[in-house]
Amino acid sequence: MRGFIHLKRVLPTPMLRDLWRLMALSALVGLIAGLGAIAFYVMLDAGRWLFLETLAGYHPPPPGGESPLFLAPEGELRRWVLFLMPVLGGLLSGVLVFWLAPEAEGHGTDAALDAYHNKAGKIRARVPLIKALASALTIGSGGSGGREGPIAQIGAGFGSLLGSWLRLRPHDRRVLMAAGLGAGVGAIFHAPLAGALFSAEVLYRELDQEYEVIVPSVIASIIAYGVFAMKFGWNPLFTNPGYCFRNPLELGPYFVLALVVAAGAILYIKFFYGTRDMFRKLPLPNHIKPMLGGIAVGVVALVLPQAIATGYGFAQKALFGQGGLTLLFAVGLAKIATTSFTIATGGSGGVFGPAVVIGACLGGATGTLLQKILPGMQLQPGAFAIVGMAGFFAGAANTPISTIIMVSEMTGNYHLLVPSMWVCFIAYMLCKRHTIYEAQLGSRFEAPVHITDMMEAVLKRITVRQVLASRTGKNRLVTVRPDTGLQELAELYENSVYSSFPILDEQGQAIAMVSGRELRTVIVREELDQLVVAMDLSHPLVSISPASNLYQAVKLMADSSEDEICIVAEDEQTRVIDMLSRADVISAYHAALTRGQQEQLLTD
Repeated sequence: MRGFIHLKRVLPTPMLRDLWRLMALSALVGLIAGLGAIAFYVMLDAGRWLFLETLAGYHPPPPGGESPLFLAPEGELRRWVLFLMPVLGGLLSGVLVFWLAPEAEGHGTDAALDAYHNKAGKIRARVPLIKALASALTIGSGGSGGREGPIAQIGAGFGSLLGSWLRLRPHDRRVLMAAGLGAGVGAIFHAPLAGALFSAEVLYRELDQEYEVIVPSVIASIIAYGVFAMKFGWNPLFTNPGYCFRNPLELGPYFVLALVVAAGAILYIKFFYGTRDMFRKLPLPNHIKPMLGGIAVGVVALVLPQAIATGYGFAQKALFGQGGLTLLFAVGLAKIATTSFTIATGGSGGVFGPAVVIGACLGGATGTLLQKILPGMQLQPGAFAIVGMAGFFAGAANTPISTIIMVSEMTGNYHLLVPSMWVCFIAYMLCKRHTIYEAQLGSRFEAPVHITDMMEAVLKRITVRQVLASRTGKNRLVTVRPDTGLQELAELYENSVYSSFPILDEQGQAIAMVSGRELRTVIVREELDQLVVAMDLSHPLVSISPASNLYQAVKLMADSSEDEICIVAEDEQTRVIDMLSRADVISAYHAALTRGQQEQLLTD
């Protein structure tokens, strides 16, 4: 009973009410994201069944943890149809996206990051649906894309819409948007913890995280994963023989792998955005360009069909040490090209899925080569494929922490954490100046949403008393009487440091104030010189005490539309001791930043 009474006392506090409401809404976002992930997965598999299996007779193998939902009868591969499928998918996707929702082009995660940083978490209602349809057409027809970008934009869109429908403040809408992003990724990749951390880490290039979104994202991701897994099973996305790390000397070969995947990640980024820039310069309608990219993908499909569509089945083979050095290396490089021609031209799909396949191929090829060079170490190419998955995307996306966990959850293998950490952080350091996500910011210090928070933190540390103590020279306060004439007020306005003047009665008590705003409206009218006195222009006293901080002062200035406010004595609220202006606040803020920089330099 006591516990219930205590809970009843605690819960009504505004802070806890807001927290519990946000957690409940995060759970709702997770439910919607999980259902969205189910619908998107069905659409993807239906597209694969129709375009690749039924029409082209191509049956790409699935990853070990998933089974096809739709099965087409076995038939002969029709290569000329396989060539045409990415072309058709690119055309349909391009028309759908550029006519209805241009922000749904590309890999989608950048659009979600941009909405978080620069658009108060707002995503148009039509975007999730258009993104899902366009991605199903693009990937299902053989375009090289992944699920991460579409489901990130789909989940983020649901979170944004919920925040907008409920008219939440921008901060809460952004949190729900990020929670939806993480929930969608966590569900469709069978990686709930990594999805939650990914939504907090992917926002920045530096090792920085949006800690406010972690708990809501964890809640949303748990529920989304549970909903998705109830439909499609609880297995990891990929299967593997259960590789282990037991020899510290293997860190040497894994260092070589880190160099390879870092170089591959930089090539991936440069080729991707080089392709985008090239196609942007083409004097053609935007909805045609994905079709042109589809032609290039179709050409690759004629020679190396393993490099089209998601390619998860071929990555699965790499995890079992299959494929061979030449084929693995060829598919890895070809996948970079097909992904760029699919997504960078305006097609719809993610860049994480292809990165997983490229990393597995480069890792498997590197492991196979090193196994031949160092036969005595008994290296396992499949283990290198798993670690290569993590290292490649960690370098390409600047997300080492969530990627380590993501690949562990996707493969169900937690025994390669040590080499994964080793490779991921080396690749991250080598690729730090590059990123596949252009909308990433450097750190929280560069985020527009946090500029106000940082200013608030600095201003709250400075009191009005400290500003007074920093002043040199005599007091600059100028007061007037209730009957002070307009001409005298004009002279004071011209010669004083401040443009606002407290009005004191005969006992020296402040009863009102006259501001420069009122003076400017009448000061130029000579006919009013003998008619207007200070009390005619007055308004209630706007004051603050020396113990207050500058953030309170700024809020008071904003609420009263005053550029200057009175500083009154602590023990006597009608005794004005000085004035505080916006210029004083700015000067104190700048001085505090300068001191902080100097202290940092001394510390360094």
